[in-house]
Amino acid sequence: MNQWQIGAIKITRIVEMEVAGGSRFILPDATKEATLPIKWLAPHFMTPEGRLIMSTHALVVETPEQTIIVDTCIGNDKQRDIPNWTNLQGPFLEDLVNAGYPREAIDTVLCTHLHVDHVGWNTMLVNGIWQPTFPNARYLMGRKEFDYWDGEDDGSSSGNIMTDSVRPVFDAGLVDLVDMGHSICHEILLEPTPGHTPGHVSVHISSEGEQALITGDSFHHPCQIARI
Repeated sequence: MNQWQIGAIKITRIVEMEVAGGSRFILPDATKEATLPIKWLAPHFMTPEGRLIMSTHALVVETPEQTIIVDTCIGNDKQRDIPNWTNLQGPFLEDLVNAGYPREAIDTVLCTHLHVDHVGWNTMLVNGIWQPTFPNARYLMGRKEFDYWDGEDDGSSSGNIMTDSVRPVFDAGLVDLVDMGHSICHEILLEPTPGHTPGHVSVHISSEGEQALITGDSFHHPCQIARI
């Protein structure tokens, strides 16, 4: 677990999964020969052998008034096309509690976009039914992003994601569809970063003269900024 302080805002990283390697389908040019010379990537983002460490995690953003979780990973009990992501039985909720954030304490769930590894813990399986994991939260989703994926209910992978991780919270009346420049509170606003998906947003945090940006999948790994 990592924590950062941005002015009055505390950010806590809750890791669901870390895997060394397996990045080539996302970053085909990130070969060992290309990444090993980037010494600062090791040991946190790369193994000594040059294998990139890929992380699936959520970020809890605690403001003086709100507790927000950004992107809810893959989730347990979900049937997915990627073998390592299907039917997980991980301790994500326990890790949240150990970090000081029981699921009932979350005020806002924010999805930067609606891909499989960013919406999974929106719901949890209870007696065979997908229920909202965070019952006291409003779920914020980009209107453009939701509209794009809303037609995907044909049994495809995208359709399954909507069926088990998005529509249950929408049907429960917990979803607020927002514009890509939406302001969540005084310190936090969304910034449009489309491309990875049509309605992808990043999260701009500003507090007491300090700033941070949660980039979602605008970047997949720190190696992508090594040559900017």
